[in-house]
Amino acid sequence: MGDEDSVKRLAVFISGNGSNLQAIIDAIQDGQLAARIELVVSNRREAYGLIRAKEVNIPTLYFPLRPYLESGQSREQYDAALAERVAAYQPDLIVLAGWMHVLSAAFLDRFPQRVLNLHPALPGCFPGAHAIERAYAAFQRGEIDHTGIMVHWVVPEIDAGPVIATAEVPIYSADSLATLESRVHTAEHHLLVEAIRKVSDPRLTR
Repeated sequence: MGDEDSVKRLAVFISGNGSNLQAIIDAIQDGQLAARIELVVSNRREAYGLIRAKEVNIPTLYFPLRPYLESGQSREQYDAALAERVAAYQPDLIVLAGWMHVLSAAFLDRFPQRVLNLHPALPGCFPGAHAIERAYAAFQRGEIDHTGIMVHWVVPEIDAGPVIATAEVPIYSADSLATLESRVHTAEHHLLVEAIRKVSDPRLTR
């Protein structure tokens, strides 16, 4: 086994199915990634990723925004409270893997250069939600012939932080939105693990 100090402590944030979380779990179990997931966070109670985590005994945190807003508190107050809860697990990296909530400086300032995000589009293309659907529509209009994915450091501006890794994903004339989504997600699983490995090993960032 490697040096315990080289094993990165991860907190993985999800909002849905958690297939990218599963890719990280599998890579760790297969010895492809020197990391340990300390916590899985979801802002949605029904997120299947919470079940994936519990099946392999990873601690989970369900932390919804709505109670904060309903009690008159702000998104920034929610972010600060979330940061406080996550900080207790001392993560080296926070991985946003399908996390559908824009984190403000109230969270990001607590973890400088430690929050990375997976986005299903290439840098400068289709920031924000529904990126795959928007790419598919652009393809149908003849504007693009491929899309892609990226992993980047998170800054307050949406999907605009420094890029860690990218991969192009072709779009074919026979594609439906569903087949394109499937191809994008398959590419995501590989790129996210690669990006975590890259930022965890300084030799790979040169």
